[in-house]
Amino acid sequence: MSLIFDIKRYAINDGPGIRITLFMKGCPLSCVWCHNPEGIRNGKDKLYTAKKCLGCGTCLKVCPNGALTLTPEGIVTDKQKCVLCGRCAEECPAMAIEISGTEYTAEYLMHEIEKEIPFMDQSGGGVTFCGGEPLLHPEFLMDMLKRCGQQGIHRAVDTTLLARKETVDEVMRNCELLLIDLKSMDSAVHHTFCDVPNELILENIRRVAEADFPYYIRIPLIEGVNADEKNIRQSARFLAGLPRHPEIINLLPYHDIGKGKHEKLGSIYNPKGYKMQTPSEEVQQQCLRILSGYGLKATIGG
Repeated sequence: MSLIFDIKRYAINDGPGIRITLFMKGCPLSCVWCHNPEGIRNGKDKLYTAKKCLGCGTCLKVCPNGALTLTPEGIVTDKQKCVLCGRCAEECPAMAIEISGTEYTAEYLMHEIEKEIPFMDQSGGGVTFCGGEPLLHPEFLMDMLKRCGQQGIHRAVDTTLLARKETVDEVMRNCELLLIDLKSMDSAVHHTFCDVPNELILENIRRVAEADFPYYIRIPLIEGVNADEKNIRQSARFLAGLPRHPEIINLLPYHDIGKGKHEKLGSIYNPKGYKMQTPSEEVQQQCLRILSGYGLKATIGG
């Protein structure tokens, strides 16, 4: 069993072709700009959308522990009493309450993946394991990768690579592509914005390249964090110096989609108020020129 917080079908930006992407709960990083904050905690989360709430009180009636209160601002959850059983989400007529994280068996997930095989075959697609961080769950991940491999399904793993080297090696033996995040070359900056240093991540990227394994690099491009010329040049030198270059570098301009999800979770987006913004078109093009100048293939988006 594994906790999955989303299953995205017909995905076109998670590897080649049309794919089904499975989002696994739990991540060792806590990036300030995270687009999927509901995937950080390795456990279930409750999301509440106040503007959807009808104020009908249905959730209060079905809660077995009396953890909910209806206030003028909407439903308030007593987290000491709430056991995340999901009854409130099941019964809410407006779907104002959601539970992020559902336990699925490998057999169930394979059934869902197999439904998409016709689209995969026609487009050269496959399955992508994402998160959170799928490498936090090596046993379940390997089981799924091997099951997909037996069916001849193309397998990609979207990862931070903050994991044991042995786990990285085993993943490479059981998939065809890695999609790797590269946040910042400066470990102190990485720690400030992601809550962890980057040395192991960089070591594992080198390990992948030395294994001559296919990989994409994804850089969330954020003014105030990593879009400066110094960091992009350091990134370019690092990647160009590897024995195998990435197939593509996807520069992903910043947006604050995670802000709305934090509101639903009852948490605060960017609590320290870091100044982050989308880089201008000029800055984006400069980043592309720097990377291409080092012989690297890069694109905006993807």
